[in-house]
Amino acid sequence: MKTIRSKLLLYFFAFVVLFNVVSISIFFSSRSFLQEYDSSFRQFLLLNQISQTSNQLYEKANQFVLSRNQGVLNEFQQLRVKLKGKTGQLQNEKGLENIQVKSYIHMIDTLIQECEMSIGFAIRDDIDQYSLHIKEARNTSSYLQDTTMSLIDLKLTDYQSFYDDLERRNGSFLWFALFLFNTTVLLAVFFALWFSKGINKPVQILSKAASEVSAGKLDGHVIHIDSNDELKLLGETFNLMRKNIRQYISEIEEKSELDSLLKELELKHLQNQINPHFLFNTLNTISRTAYFENAEETSKLIHAVSTLLRYSLGNINQSVLLREEVKVVTEYFYIQKTRFSDRITFTVNIEEECMKIMVPRLILQPIVENAFIHGVEGMEEGGNISLAIFAERGRAVVRISDNGAGMPEELVAMITNHQEKNSQHVGHSTGIGLQNVMRRMELFYQADNLVTVSSAKGKGTSVKLIFPMEEGASLESNYCG
Repeated sequence: MKTIRSKLLLYFFAFVVLFNVVSISIFFSSRSFLQEYDSSFRQFLLLNQISQTSNQLYEKANQFVLSRNQGVLNEFQQLRVKLKGKTGQLQNEKGLENIQVKSYIHMIDTLIQECEMSIGFAIRDDIDQYSLHIKEARNTSSYLQDTTMSLIDLKLTDYQSFYDDLERRNGSFLWFALFLFNTTVLLAVFFALWFSKGINKPVQILSKAASEVSAGKLDGHVIHIDSNDELKLLGETFNLMRKNIRQYISEIEEKSELDSLLKELELKHLQNQINPHFLFNTLNTISRTAYFENAEETSKLIHAVSTLLRYSLGNINQSVLLREEVKVVTEYFYIQKTRFSDRITFTVNIEEECMKIMVPRLILQPIVENAFIHGVEGMEEGGNISLAIFAERGRAVVRISDNGAGMPEELVAMITNHQEKNSQHVGHSTGIGLQNVMRRMELFYQADNLVTVSSAKGKGTSVKLIFPMEEGASLESNYCG
């Protein structure tokens, strides 16, 4: 199956190849013209340099004959070497007639020879000879200048024809560029229309079918897309989706009656349950009745149960003063003390300055209840649960300890890492376990390591909770998060 991406890449590759072929052709054509132009221009410069150097060579020879200065002789030698090098370059140039070049080089050699002979006879003080040769050198230099101008004129004549040819080629290139532009635009438009038609038609079919589905019409005709790409797969998937929707609607209609019956049964079940607030009010009534009948211990016990029940019925997503949490724990202590008498003792050590901070609701009582149920409840005597609240490094610390059965290190690690999945450490009265407390502490304070558990098998358990010392601070925003 061809994909839309592969089609786009294929069309793009075809256009890239076309433009590269045209660009390479234009480049090589322009490069040949530039090389020819560069060769002609280089020859003009070379002839001009040879003409200037030969004239300077004669002037240095004539200056030495008159002054016999060694510095002038050194400059003459440098100019002679330079002129020889330029002559060698001229021999390698193409586009000049061989006969003309040979004659021109011969004149340069003659000039060099006459200048050297003039200098040689001047060194010997042979006046007649160096006068004769310096005169011949002057004539040769003058003739060399004229010959240089003739060669330049001849080369300019050839360059004129080259320039005319260049003008014609530029005109042809302009027409070629216009033709290439028009052809490219037409091809681009053709392929764009062809490609867009292959995409637009299936999209229109799918859009129409989707509109029918959104309007609730699920029994439309099956979509057929002829393109062999993702659009065909999309059409087949749409047909399957519409079929599945029809099946789901049929299933929902079949189950709707059953759901209504289940909801009715659930409502009746809820109506048969005892309202917790009714139970709370009833306990208060019983407590007052016991008090009036001088059963003070019974009244206190019922009052403690009522307080615990009322507190547990409160909104768990609200923060409370730590004082209220301690009050509930104290009531729970009283209930268990009444139940087990001297088998279990409760120790409370609290610093009053820590009692005014706000903490999550139901954060202490579940831990105390776990310490009782899983720690000291099975002990015949000597069981102890302690609650200590104190300030430490600007934070309030709550430590709940027991001397009960304890836990193995593996279980402590699982609880600390939130890996304990069973209900072993879930309280009876609230259904809130130690992991629930740990997780709520992390969410409320947006921090880790606020709850630590220390325990060993047969050596009891200690749970430490750390709270920030921000008096009256509300955590309700954290509950919402």
